[in-house]
Amino acid sequence: MFPVLETERLRLREIEIADARDLFDCFSNPELTRYYGLEPFTNIGQAQQFVDVFAKNLQEKRGIRWGIEIKGRQGIIGTIGFNAWFAKHKRAEIGYELHPDHWRQGYAAEAVTAVIAHGFGELGLTRIGAVVFIENIASQALLAKLGFEQEGVLRKYMVQNGVAHDTNVYALIKP
Repeated sequence: MFPVLETERLRLREIEIADARDLFDCFSNPELTRYYGLEPFTNIGQAQQFVDVFAKNLQEKRGIRWGIEIKGRQGIIGTIGFNAWFAKHKRAEIGYELHPDHWRQGYAAEAVTAVIAHGFGELGLTRIGAVVFIENIASQALLAKLGFEQEGVLRKYMVQNGVAHDTNVYALIKP
């Protein structure tokens, strides 16, 4: 059974095919994809494929992705989860995004905090990493606020719109 996580204002739940429209609204937005390493979606079929990718990653124990839903409202405003999950090595990388209509309201910090707790608790992780475009100041500030430490730079690591970008590598070690 898929683990549902709840915070004061959010419900993190399994992403379903019925969420494809909301995923498309997020990932077709150039503001959201600017630091994602992904070109903006141009059709709903791409969002439907994302649902399948998330399900396959979980089935193969390579990742887990939650839809971020505001309690009392239907539909997701973004996603969050672990990719590059290696249970044997007790590590994973966290990734998240919110539709720009929901930026600067504390939702990302709330969701990341819940997923970190799940990772260190239920999944038994000892290390949670993050890879962030150097230009993504907001995400770097969030990670620092939550205790992540910058470990280095991956040069020309992510390609966005045909241009290779440097990224910062962050990690949080289980206390």
